[in-house]
Amino acid sequence: MLVLRMIRAVHRGLALGAVLALAGGVCSAQIPFFSPSNAAAKVTQLNGQVSVLKNSYPWTLNIGDFVQPQQMIFTGTDGYAVLQVSDGSTFEVFPNSKVVFRANPGNLRDLVDMILGRIRVHIEKLGGQPNPNSVKTPTAVISVRGTTFDVVVSEDDDSTLIAVTEGQVAVRHTLHPGNEKLLNAGEVLRVHKNEPLARRGVDRGLIADRLFRGLSDAIITIMRMPRTGGGSPGGGSGPTLPGDTQGNPPPPPPPPPPPPNN
Repeated sequence: MLVLRMIRAVHRGLALGAVLALAGGVCSAQIPFFSPSNAAAKVTQLNGQVSVLKNSYPWTLNIGDFVQPQQMIFTGTDGYAVLQVSDGSTFEVFPNSKVVFRANPGNLRDLVDMILGRIRVHIEKLGGQPNPNSVKTPTAVISVRGTTFDVVVSEDDDSTLIAVTEGQVAVRHTLHPGNEKLLNAGEVLRVHKNEPLARRGVDRGLIADRLFRGLSDAIITIMRMPRTGGGSPGGGSGPTLPGDTQGNPPPPPPPPPPPPNN
């Protein structure tokens, strides 16, 4: 009798293992962006000077290029790019910004580590379900489930400004542990380096409205600028400088005046 029970227990264990293995295969197929081979981000839109650091050298990015995990993206004064990951989520990098794409390759939920500048993130939901991702800055960790939001990191004091366009994000302070704050669409929060998050209020009024209008105007201005940049290391051609003729010869001098009549 005891032997019979043991045999039945083994059969149940084998059946459970087969179910778990099958479920694991299905989950992996439904979430392809966990695969290291799909971990890169593709440049889908680009304007101005946008580069990626490869082996300590800057290489100019072009539409269709891929950025790999742990690579730094940086933009010039006219630089703007949209990058897309394998689940359809995107992040936009604005002028004068430095970000590291998936700085922690062991956790592909860590989408971007910001150093300075501005980005806009849009996280796609998976089959209508939440899609957890995070964005890290020197002062904040922003956790998202499927939403659109902007993040601005100040070069002067490492403060972080978060503005939510749609959905909801949770914000934690990087340096001062404590409760997180939830931000909904239309809300703005600034996180200061030396100030606990609990002291900061969420802005829902005039300041938030002005900020959203300013972000939209910035995108329109960038996309109207002429396309610059090349495809070689070192940063490309860059914008035209005052007095730069772009290699065209100077105009000929005017003809001499006619001789005086005697």
